[in-house]
Amino acid sequence: MRTRAIQAALAATAVVVAVAGCGGRDDATGNTASGDCQGQQTTGLTDSTMKLGGVFPLSGPASAYAELPKGMQAYFEYVNNEQGGIGGRKVEYLLRDDGYQPPKTVEETRRLVEQDQVFAVLSTLGTPTSAAVWDYLNQREVPQIFVAGGATQWGVGDGHPWTIGWQPSYHAEGQVFARYVTEQKPDATVAVLYQNDDFGKDLLASFTEATAGSGVRVIAEQSYEVTDPTVDPQLRNLANSKADVLLNFATPKFAAQTLAADARNAEWNPLHILTQVSSTMSVLEPVGFENVQNVVTSVFVKDPADPQWTDDPGMQLYRDKLAQYVPGADPSDGYTLVGWAMAQSFHKTFDAADCKTREGLRDAMRSLDGVEIDLLLPGITLQTGAGDGYPMEAMQIQRFQGDRWVLAGDLVDTSGR
Repeated sequence: MRTRAIQAALAATAVVVAVAGCGGRDDATGNTASGDCQGQQTTGLTDSTMKLGGVFPLSGPASAYAELPKGMQAYFEYVNNEQGGIGGRKVEYLLRDDGYQPPKTVEETRRLVEQDQVFAVLSTLGTPTSAAVWDYLNQREVPQIFVAGGATQWGVGDGHPWTIGWQPSYHAEGQVFARYVTEQKPDATVAVLYQNDDFGKDLLASFTEATAGSGVRVIAEQSYEVTDPTVDPQLRNLANSKADVLLNFATPKFAAQTLAADARNAEWNPLHILTQVSSTMSVLEPVGFENVQNVVTSVFVKDPADPQWTDDPGMQLYRDKLAQYVPGADPSDGYTLVGWAMAQSFHKTFDAADCKTREGLRDAMRSLDGVEIDLLLPGITLQTGAGDGYPMEAMQIQRFQGDRWVLAGDLVDTSGR
């Protein structure tokens, strides 16, 4: 195992995918394979289709993430219509809304598995919501592939082999921010706003751990609940600390409130560091670009607003096919772009599976070997192995300047390799 400090509402979209190999099916219900893959699960697969499901907050306090499955929808429609599907099978992608409420995640996930009979869940979004169903999905031996969230738990240990994350972990992100702060402000005092769950706690713990023994000190912490109407009281308390750095470890709604509150306070001007899950234009634009200048975040995907990627073949394909198949989607929204990249990651992972079965997908997602994804930053590939459930472990710092993010410094690899 790589070295680690710690182990809107979218309708169900029928985008239709024949996988060769594994000898087909050997029972009347078509639930198991034969041949070299005999007995392995093929629920959700036919000779010409593949049924996938996803659970996202299409409504509620985290509904900004509803843009993400639009990118998936566009990718699968492109593959279905122009490539004959994934290996000959056309994908039917069913979306469910959990409103970012774990009990609803459980309900909708069970519906996908037990009623819709999906092959795999691609994906669930959020730490508390995804954690609410990972025991269930692992007990049912249903792949929970590429969880949309960076909780450290998705890559630690071997107790949940059917679950894997996708993006760099929050632990990795905290390390990247810690390195940046210690380089830029080696004696900084730090104030932290964080969501009171594993998402926020992961980031805070990683940053604190990575700055231990340095001159950087966390002197103020405030948490919030996703049911809170506002974080203005927390920001007033943090401002009283007069810290040099503000860590904004919040999901989009609350991240935007924090950016706005910081901009209104003329007496406090900290270095504002924003978690990458809230760094899209849909968060920044309502606050006003003039109010978010020099805000810092991390990134692992290409920014569709960055002119250096204008002629990039992967970016051009993404923009063209998004406009063709989901014309109402915004190509400059980072969540939409991430959705496209996640869908391509699934495509390549399934293609790499020796057995086109649930077991084959499980094994393939844990043996990724330098898989290139068009919209990831150069130098970042998908890599997993025995004891390593983190597909990506590198990120880069960027600063907001003018009307877009600008990359700064070099790629930071936190894998310890």
